[in-house]
Amino acid sequence: MDVRSLFDALRIELGLEIITGDDAMDRLITGATVQKPGLALAGFTSMVRPGRLQVLGRTEIDYLWSLAPSDRGRASEILLACLPPALVVARRADIPDQLLRAAERFRVPILVTGLRSSLLIDALHRFLANRLERVRSLHGVLVDVFGVGILLLGKSGIGKSECALELVLRGHRLVADDVVDVFKTPPSTVIGQSNDLIRHHMEIRGLGIISIKDLFGVSAIRETKRIELVVQFEEWDSSVEYDRLGVMRKTHDILGVAIPKVTIPVRPGRSLTMLVEVAARNQLLKAMGLHSALEFKTKIDAHLASASASDGSSRPPSPPTTSLVGERISE
Repeated sequence: MDVRSLFDALRIELGLEIITGDDAMDRLITGATVQKPGLALAGFTSMVRPGRLQVLGRTEIDYLWSLAPSDRGRASEILLACLPPALVVARRADIPDQLLRAAERFRVPILVTGLRSSLLIDALHRFLANRLERVRSLHGVLVDVFGVGILLLGKSGIGKSECALELVLRGHRLVADDVVDVFKTPPSTVIGQSNDLIRHHMEIRGLGIISIKDLFGVSAIRETKRIELVVQFEEWDSSVEYDRLGVMRKTHDILGVAIPKVTIPVRPGRSLTMLVEVAARNQLLKAMGLHSALEFKTKIDAHLASASASDGSSRPPSPPTTSLVGERISE
């Protein structure tokens, strides 16, 4: 992305202003990591990476002002000769003329903000990580149900969009239909959003393309949402033994992150919307450390052990299902 795009996106949030280099805002930012030049001002530039923003805080600016004018100009040119995409000065510090002249000579924009450098670097890191991290497109539907980001997967025509539409009617929110663009933010959070071309729209067979935002208002949509649960819709197969206890931990890999997953078989008479809502509530309980299936299994195991001890049977109890606990099935 270029410096202009970053400035336009964060101008209000960070209070950014352009001091010099308005004609050089097309310079590209290729690194998500933000650097403070530090030693580069003293001549050690080997750690300055190309494509990374350079943030000058109070320490760097005070150091420049402590130098004699000629040394100040030399230090400024050493830094700007590395051709960073832009310099961002924190706390609206008083910028030396030598640094401004060097920036104009090397066509490097200088931006200023009132934020202190620690808050500025954190905000820039988060923004650049979102924008520069690799993006992958998935065929599915992303919805926000009770605050849980749920990615609905399944073959075309199985009912994902219809389920999402009914969830919207129940007061939940649509993030993306049909194509979900996903990206990862450090350390292991997967964010989903809609493709730009079809944002806020949904395809319903028999109705065509509808606009969720126009039909139900802005309260029915979200721009982005963290993916916390994957729900896989599959056609009911009587030959398949589906999980009936819920103690097995299944996961779905997205960009190297294991997302909890449940598989819901689809057949006439089953309310997919209700099941997705229950899955969301259950995921919230698990996030709080409450696992209903494991608690139930523990009670059953304790009851079997007690019954076996009371009847004096030498036969060992049925093999415990604890081997299933904590088992991860990744897909």
